Amino acid sequence: MRQGWSTLGGMAWTTPRLDPDRSRRRLQLLAELAGARAVRQQERPQRVRREQLRQLIAIRRRVTG
Repeated sequence: MRQGWSTLGGMAWTTPRLDPDRSRRRLQLLAELAGARAVRQQERPQRVRREQLRQLIAIRRRVTG
């Protein structure tokens, strides 16, 4: 048995439950971030297209290179 694993016991893979208020605030924050991202993409479509093209070029370079 590995030493590092024995000290953690069974709690290594469990996640703490968030209280309902914290979960609600987290979901609200994530929704606001998604909304802000959508607005930015609508305001700057050329920038978004340019970034997508850069990502595609980078992926193709990795695949072919």
